[in-house]
Amino acid sequence: MPARHLAIVLYCAILVFSALYAPQPLLPVLADAFAVSEAKASLLITVALLPLAVAPIAYGFLLQRFSARRLLITATWLLAATQALAFFVTSFELLLLLRLAQGLIIPAMLTSLMTYLGASAAPGQVARVMALYIAGSVMGGFLGRMASGLISTHLGWRWSFLCLAGAIALCALLLQRLRSDPPASFQRLEWGAILKVLRDPTYLRLYLVVFCAFGAFASLLNFLPFRLVELGTGLNETGIALMYAGYLMGVVTSLLSLRLSDYIGGTVNTMLLGTAVFLAALLFFTGSQVWVMFLGMFVLCAGMFLIHSLAPGVLNQGNDGQRGVVNGLYIAFYYAGGATGSFLPGYLYHGLGWHAYLGSLAVIVGLGAWLLWGLKGKLTHE
Repeated sequence: MPARHLAIVLYCAILVFSALYAPQPLLPVLADAFAVSEAKASLLITVALLPLAVAPIAYGFLLQRFSARRLLITATWLLAATQALAFFVTSFELLLLLRLAQGLIIPAMLTSLMTYLGASAAPGQVARVMALYIAGSVMGGFLGRMASGLISTHLGWRWSFLCLAGAIALCALLLQRLRSDPPASFQRLEWGAILKVLRDPTYLRLYLVVFCAFGAFASLLNFLPFRLVELGTGLNETGIALMYAGYLMGVVTSLLSLRLSDYIGGTVNTMLLGTAVFLAALLFFTGSQVWVMFLGMFVLCAGMFLIHSLAPGVLNQGNDGQRGVVNGLYIAFYYAGGATGSFLPGYLYHGLGWHAYLGSLAVIVGLGAWLLWGLKGKLTHE
């Protein structure tokens, strides 16, 4: 794959995750603008995450009929259009509808991006370009939040959507330069194969672990802006967006996780360490000092990505014939956890307060640790 084509794909990956998470630091502002509750405002993230739980099936079949490049270009133009329309919305329900549309479009882009990379990269470069793709997705998660907060502070929240629309439209034009991708084969997903994988206790435990971990992670990232406003920190949208700088820890952790697992006795032990780090990170958010919570975000992301960077590797050991099903279910559980966590715990926060809310997250992560502990010995040396 030529370097300029790879750069275009990575630029697209950054923008996809920017669009997915850009509204997060704006949630308090949007709640005020449309006079809705914290839990209702958080739906702007939930409705965008939820379709990702079924994307591996729906868009995998679609890519059997259309090339990844063609689907990617079409979806990118549609995403740009929904971002631009958000500039003009006058009701929360309409904005929520646009975010739902984006939630349906983004999985098509993610599936197309990974398919194009896998089909176009030379055999010896697949691992490298996929690693770059993951790094780009993490960068996009941070840059989207940062850019939206910065733009909203100086121009207003509507301009955050419009500026991102312009960047995505430029991306759609650049994607026209990509050469056609080679045909890719897709494993047909059948209910029998899905049930067979879910009956395997090892797979099911790991799926539930990532459901719990990303559910708690997405929840804290979603409701932290409301907590910062509640504390009267005086942070504007830019200040809130900067709180997500710890997200970049995901790049470092993902690169070091395999090496760390060699030192502490395998992937399960390392993921257990991730849950312990995650639980310790929650303590940083119990107080009211902004700088402590800022540091806590780095610890939180280190714990989360220790789990997320290793779990797919464990799942992909063996069962080559069912790898598509195994990976599809992983993505489904991952984003189903994120969608659930980004919404439901908000009622606990609103009803019982911040510390009860943090306690519930600790219970969820603790459940994930207990599920992992049941795999010790079985997978420690794999």
